[in-house]
Amino acid sequence: MATTHISPAESEAAPQHERVVNDLSIQVATVNGSGSQSSNMVLLRALFQMGIPISGKNLFPSNIEGLPTWFTIRASKHGWIARRKEIDFLVAMNAETGEEDVRGLDAGAACVYDEKLNLARLRDDLIFYAVPFDKLVAPVCPDAKLRKLVRNMIYVGVVARLLEIDMGEVERALRKQFKKKVKAADLNFKAVLAGYEFAEKNLEKRDRFFVGRMNENAGKVLIEGNAAAALGCMMAGVTVVTWYPITPSSSLCETLITYMKRYRMDPETGKATFAIVQAEDELAAIGMVMGAGWAGARAMTSTAGPGISLMAEFVGLGYYAEVPGVIFDIQRVGPSTGLPTRTAQGDVLSTALLSHGDTKHPLLFPASVGECYSMAIEAFDLAEELQTPIFVMSDLDLGMNYWMSESFPYPDKPLKRGKVLDAEDLNRLGGFQRYKDVQGDGIGYRTLPGTNHPAAGYFTRGSGHNEDALYTEKGELYVRNMDRLERKFETARRLVPGPVIEQAGHDVGVIAYGTTHWAAMECRDQLAREFGVQTDYCRIRAFPFADEVAAFVRSHARVYAVEQNRDAQLAGLLRLSLPGEEIGRLRSVLHYDGLPIDARSITDAIMTQEVGS
Repeated sequence: MATTHISPAESEAAPQHERVVNDLSIQVATVNGSGSQSSNMVLLRALFQMGIPISGKNLFPSNIEGLPTWFTIRASKHGWIARRKEIDFLVAMNAETGEEDVRGLDAGAACVYDEKLNLARLRDDLIFYAVPFDKLVAPVCPDAKLRKLVRNMIYVGVVARLLEIDMGEVERALRKQFKKKVKAADLNFKAVLAGYEFAEKNLEKRDRFFVGRMNENAGKVLIEGNAAAALGCMMAGVTVVTWYPITPSSSLCETLITYMKRYRMDPETGKATFAIVQAEDELAAIGMVMGAGWAGARAMTSTAGPGISLMAEFVGLGYYAEVPGVIFDIQRVGPSTGLPTRTAQGDVLSTALLSHGDTKHPLLFPASVGECYSMAIEAFDLAEELQTPIFVMSDLDLGMNYWMSESFPYPDKPLKRGKVLDAEDLNRLGGFQRYKDVQGDGIGYRTLPGTNHPAAGYFTRGSGHNEDALYTEKGELYVRNMDRLERKFETARRLVPGPVIEQAGHDVGVIAYGTTHWAAMECRDQLAREFGVQTDYCRIRAFPFADEVAAFVRSHARVYAVEQNRDAQLAGLLRLSLPGEEIGRLRSVLHYDGLPIDARSITDAIMTQEVGS
């Protein structure tokens, strides 16, 4: 990433005549169900194909067709891909939100709008471009029923002309969007051309925003986090998938079904080498995962916060009976139904301690689609090595939005099945104790059902048990078992992905995790450039926390933990694991309005606290 950057404040303060190239946010305001997603993806992909670092955020309603939806594209020559609060170029297509959208723009921004909305009357410090969308789409699409969908492609052409987006890349992106639907692609491209030609003939370019070809995206792909996670699950050798649909996790299993049907069918018989079951509810889904994991399958489910709540009892069984399984939590805003189509990091604390009694579960925190892929593979290995449920804590922003990524590497290491005894092992040993800690790492040996040896069997209990897996209610044996499980959790501390730390001896440290990482990195740049505040950085990638995390906190006077929830949940887990004298170093920066976190909000929050230090 380049070392020189233009801040939003500097960009906005630039003279009106000064060109701002490849450093802007575009927002398209439409209504749900109008077909705008295809148009927005064409714009996003065209910019990506031009080699410009980009990100796209879709803000859509959880209710029925016709409600407002916004799609924001950030193009940044500096490589910043977090959401940016400021909008430079608005496409206003929604009569319900048009006035509010325009009033929220900063002076000097540009606005393309449906001319019948008459938005130019509202302000004299913006650049307005009125477009007669209905008039332009009518000759392109004689079928009145289709016009609602096709008219959005008009603004693709208008924006392409005004921002100087390469029309060859627009057509290429459009045909990729419609794939084999040639007639649909032809019709929609006619609408794009109609918009482009109208803008060329009738709209004088008066704003300062442009894009130009770069070479930053060679070899990269655009993919959603859920799709990347699904690919990782397949590469990890998953054979049993049980799930119940819930936003925003459904696309993970839906995509995985597509992958498995394409790549995991027996070439000789044509039969599936896997089982994918849509369960009647989340409780049934996690129950099947536990059963399959006990039987030796690599099993998983995906869900969101409400589903996690329902899974608590079975997850406790997996912890106590020591059964492997992988659960993807694509987090959304809660509690209860909450805001189903808004993003958050609100399940961290409850999931880490999910179920009654003393339970603690390993959590993985992917920050990118690349880590959605790689951590999916790691999760299955960890589940079998540790013989316990493993949670991959993604979120709606990562799971359902498109992100740039390097191509994913094909796995080159064997699967880690952990301590599994086969008949040959049992012949050599003569027998085994299922819950005995042999190596001191807290992990016992297990056998799989069907192992052909008289000593292979054992009872899998959710009630009190001793080292031989026999029922007991003796207090001292319960304590011994729970202490062993704690040792296993300490072993997990060494096995889970470690933190990524950048440390140069500064007084101030910043801790982030998951998608908060991208805004935190941009914030650090703003702090250094605008206020002279230099920071060190720790990106946590898993719980339990590696020892390096405590060392990072210990080495700084003030440490800001940045997260997307109200109750400082990661900071809460940190406080549970840190010595008392170090807890006072922690401060929180919290963001929980459901929108992806942005750098400016973090910068403002940190500086407010720094001034008071």
